[in-house]
Amino acid sequence: MLLVLLLAALSARPLPAQTQALAQAEEMSSGDPLALARFDPLEASIAELQVAMGSGRLTARELVDYYLARIARYDPALNSIATLNPTARSRADALDLERAESGPRGPLHGIVLLVKDNFETRGMPTTAGSVLLHGFQPEQDAEVVKRLRSAGAILLGKTNMHEFAYGITTVGSGFGVTRNPYDVTRNPGGSSGGTAAAVTANFAVAGLGTDTCGSIRIPAAHNNLVGLRGTQGLVSRSGIVPLSHTQDIAGPIARSVADLALVLDAIAGFDPKDEQTAASYGNQPKTYQDALRAGDLAGIRIGVLEDLLIVEPADMEVADVFGAAMSEMQSLGATVERIHIDGFEALQSSRVDGFFVLIHEFKTDINAYFASHPNAPVASLDEILLSGQYDPAIGESLRLSQAMDERSDQDYLAELAHRERFRLAVLAAMAKQKLDVLAYPTLRRTAALIDAAQPGSNCRLSANTGLPALSVPAGFTPAGLPVGLELLARPWREEVLLGIGHAYERSTRHRRAPVLGRTAAKAAPVEEAQHE
Repeated sequence: MLLVLLLAALSARPLPAQTQALAQAEEMSSGDPLALARFDPLEASIAELQVAMGSGRLTARELVDYYLARIARYDPALNSIATLNPTARSRADALDLERAESGPRGPLHGIVLLVKDNFETRGMPTTAGSVLLHGFQPEQDAEVVKRLRSAGAILLGKTNMHEFAYGITTVGSGFGVTRNPYDVTRNPGGSSGGTAAAVTANFAVAGLGTDTCGSIRIPAAHNNLVGLRGTQGLVSRSGIVPLSHTQDIAGPIARSVADLALVLDAIAGFDPKDEQTAASYGNQPKTYQDALRAGDLAGIRIGVLEDLLIVEPADMEVADVFGAAMSEMQSLGATVERIHIDGFEALQSSRVDGFFVLIHEFKTDINAYFASHPNAPVASLDEILLSGQYDPAIGESLRLSQAMDERSDQDYLAELAHRERFRLAVLAAMAKQKLDVLAYPTLRRTAALIDAAQPGSNCRLSANTGLPALSVPAGFTPAGLPVGLELLARPWREEVLLGIGHAYERSTRHRRAPVLGRTAAKAAPVEEAQHE
């Protein structure tokens, strides 16, 4: 608590939007001492980095060193990185040589990425944010990690996360608290908050997170980024420490829709080790790049879901930013209608506020995971609880899951059937109004202070129906805090989401980097920060 108070006293307060924009321009143009002489990677896209490497103005090794220098300088105030990859430099050297000899493998050749610490990664620990799993090092990569390596990407390291992905603020016994780069007294969202904080801070080009109920979209919103939760089954769960097998899905977090689409191209699709991905077969384009709309949104019909807009008076601040975003959509030619789904709250907030399935599945899923990894330091959820070595923030959730037994199975099956009714009600409402997407704030509140609960999540609609959703930057509050706009589409219509998101992003340019120099100079280092 003393550390939190000290940071609150010393850290930079959020700046008004105009002042912060000027400060960012000053930082980016006045010669960042970490910038490279021939090419400055700050805020550079994957395409721009590829052009620079292809022309000889940048090497993959230089890019790795650039990001490592930024991590060393700025991450003590953020605590976003859990583990650095000891082979990142040698991997970059090998890829530079390969480029010189035979050309790039594809658009991710030499591109530096980060992955959440619940993805199995050969040569690095996989802790899921738990101190009990320090030193746990599976011998194989998660399927999506394997695909990124095959595409020529460089994994710079692993990012901090909410312990066992069981929360939305990013805190855990393994590495402590991650802080929001836009205001270090606030949370970065979770559970993939380390990935989002690192990507927005330019510690890598993009990264991977997992989303069980908002864990990609919430950090994207809090960090002025884009994040995609695909249709359930689009991306493999193989080799990921589980939270809920019917809701878990991996996905990209990036600074632009175009970068997100390139990463999605590499990781999406059928994996024989994950039967859920069989449904993706035949439902993917050759490349998601083809979905990116360069023009306006003429012909697009958007339904503003009033059920998720203002639930409490305190939601008005975010609702104002969201309303301005909808006006921007209309100015681009989209038709925007306000809709209400009959019985929505009862459909969304069934047993345990709609979280019953997640709570029920964690016990069996994590126990099965440990059983399949006999070298893991712990063997069961019961053992975790008996150890007492977990962050208090997840204690109640762990106990709720442990209490699930065969007597709760009937309720579990009933809740699965209820979720199908929820999904069909949403699809029927969209069909009735001939809507391409639904729109609502990713969260109805801005990032809460560290150690405070984070209210206002709208995560359940996508997570409990399995429908795809994209969070894109909608702008900033007057205090300078980012707000996310979430778009939800029919199954396997990720192309629609990316097309709308790309056109909106290019027109509005709401992406704005945090002013890390000011933050790092005034914020005390986070004591829990440690790199294995």
